[in-house]
Order: sequence, then C-alpha cells, then structure tokens
Amino acid sequence: MKSLFQFFSSLKLTVVLLAFSMVLIFFGTLDQVQYGIWHTQKLYFESFIAVWAYPEQAVGYDQLFWLRIPMPGGYLLGGLLFINLLAAHFTRFKMTWKKSGIFLVHFGLVLLLVSELMTDLLSKESQMPVDEGGRSNYSQSYRDNELVLIDRNHPEYDSVHAIPAKLLKPGKRIEVPNTALSIRTVSYYPNAEIGRATSGAPTDSPATRGAAIKMGIISTPKPVSYADNDINTATAYVEVLQGEDSLGIWLVSNVIDERFPPQMVETGDQSWEIALRFQRQYYPFEVELIDFSHDKYPGTEIPYNYSSEVMVYHRDSTKNQKALIYMNHPLRYEGLTFYQASFTNQDRTSIFQVVRNPGWLLPYVSVLLMGLGMCVQFGMHFVKFLGKRR
Repeated sequence: MKSLFQFFSSLKLTVVLLAFSMVLIFFGTLDQVQYGIWHTQKLYFESFIAVWAYPEQAVGYDQLFWLRIPMPGGYLLGGLLFINLLAAHFTRFKMTWKKSGIFLVHFGLVLLLVSELMTDLLSKESQMPVDEGGRSNYSQSYRDNELVLIDRNHPEYDSVHAIPAKLLKPGKRIEVPNTALSIRTVSYYPNAEIGRATSGAPTDSPATRGAAIKMGIISTPKPVSYADNDINTATAYVEVLQGEDSLGIWLVSNVIDERFPPQMVETGDQSWEIALRFQRQYYPFEVELIDFSHDKYPGTEIPYNYSSEVMVYHRDSTKNQKALIYMNHPLRYEGLTFYQASFTNQDRTSIFQVVRNPGWLLPYVSVLLMGLGMCVQFGMHFVKFLGKRR
C-alpha cells in the first residue's frame, strides 16, 4: 500500500498527466475543425480513451490514412489527477496554519474537478422558442430525438409515450407501456435527405402507411454533420405491431412536424399520432413572451442588444414571475437558467437556451477558495519577509 500511495502521490505522475492533458487538448483542437465543439467534447473530453485519426482533408491522407494515435481521454486524466491530488495530501501534507493557503488552493482544485464531472453527467441543455404573444411549457434538444406515440383522445390532456432515438436499433422490438402496441425498427438513419420521389423513378421504400405513401416521400441516408449550426435530419422506418399482427410501416422524421398532417395509427376505436421529433422536456409552468427587442448598430444589421420581456405562469400561482432576459442577464427559475440565445421569424420569435446544471455554483466557490488560498499563502510569505527585514 505504501508503494501504491507513493506512485499516486508522485509529482512525476502529476507532470505526466498534465503533459497528456496538453496533448489531448492539442489533438482535440485539431479535430474540432472536422467534428465541431459538441462532438469533439464527447470524443476527447467525455471519454476514457480517445483516438486521433489522420483527417481525410489533410495533405498526404492517401499515404497516412492508417495513422491512429490513442491517448487517455478527459475522464481518465481527470480521475487520475483527482486521485493524485488526494493522495499527495494524505502522504505529504499536514494540516497546519502555515499550510492553510496550500490546502485551500488544493481543495479548490478538487472542487473544480468535481464540478466539471457533475456538469458532464448531470447538466442538460435545450432550447425554447417562443413567439411574441405566445406561450410554451417545454424546451427541446436539437441533438437528441425521440419517437412518440400520442393519445389525444382525452379532452384535457395528451398521453405521450416517448422512446429515445438511441434505442431505435434495426430489428429491435420495443413494447409501448400501457398499450397493446409495440414498435419494431426497420431502419434508422441519424441523418438523411427527405424528398418526394420523381415521377417514374424506382423506390425501395419499405413504408406501407402514412405520409410516405400519401405524399410519395422517400429518404436517402447521408453522412452525419457535426457542424455546430447544422441540424441532422433523423429518419426511421418503424413497424407498429399489435401482438403479432402488423399494422403497417411508417416513415417518421424530425422534419415531418406540425406543418404536415399528423400520421395516425388506428386500432378499432383507439388512435395514436406517431412522430419522430426533437426530444422534449416539459415543465409545470409556461413562459409567455410579452415583447422582444432587437437593437442594431446605426446603419448596419449587426445586433448590439436583444432582450425578451417574459412572464412565467406556474401551476402554483404564487410562483408567477415577470423578468427581462438579455445578454449576460439570464433568468434563474425552478433550478433552470434561461439565456437569451437567438431570435428568428423576423424578430417575432425569441429563442432561449435552457440549462439545468445542479453544480453551477461549484466553479465560483472553487475559484474563490483558490484565490483566497493564494492570498493567504503569499500574505504569510510577505509577513515573514517583513519580519526578517526588521
């Protein structure tokens, strides 16, 4: 155990881990050009092992296409640095007044590592577009999708059965809770091109029901786009079964939305709307956009300020709140943070970035602790220096 503690508390291990961290950041930055920031984060910083591959667009790819460089990922490096820091305290540091500044600095670093892990595992980001004068009680992700069966037969509410798109594996059958239905995925495309079949052109669409048949819609798979501003057209062919009887195969896509007639699955006197859409998060409150303001620099189209006046209506009316959301001034409400992200629809629709991050306060606390620790430590040395001069 002594040799194990010496290894994990070693300063040499710290230097090696920091060197690997620099390598990881370097290659992650290179791949950000190809994959965008979100996918790069998952590949390099939210993984235990990362592998850099020689990019296709780089010079000499025909000769170096085989080149792969494995390296420890962010989770592995962060975990080892966390253990290294704790082990160093247990083996080398004693809690004394003279070491209190160092202790505060290290405790702040530990807290910063914990907050980063909490953010990766627990934080959720989505967007909520709201029209001026309209309301919304949900936000949606533009990276994750879900297959839904919606029962709209009740006069006061809709019953929604949602299946995350990551479960739509070809050939896999998924039971729909509280119904006699099940879903079998025929095929799933993370990104595809949707369009109408040209007259006389052959189609190999497996669809037998819904918009694909009525409107002649076909899908063509295409590579996934990792650009930050691109939205992939997730598309699937799904078969709905009642027991062992097939009710048909539908083409569903996240671009076949409310602008299209709903696709219905009917069994006797029961009916469900079937759709593939961006994953939604519903809330016990509604956000109303009262007014949106968009100010531009004189003589240009460059915005220098845009803000949204909102009213939040909660089921518990005592929690109703009015707020002005603008750049660097979010609304914090019910554990959520609403940022002014963008706007569209000729300045009539405001888009809010909705963030749930239980550990949002920890980075501020950790930075304060590290700053206080450095002040204490350097203050002690300064006092000691003055004492020697006297």
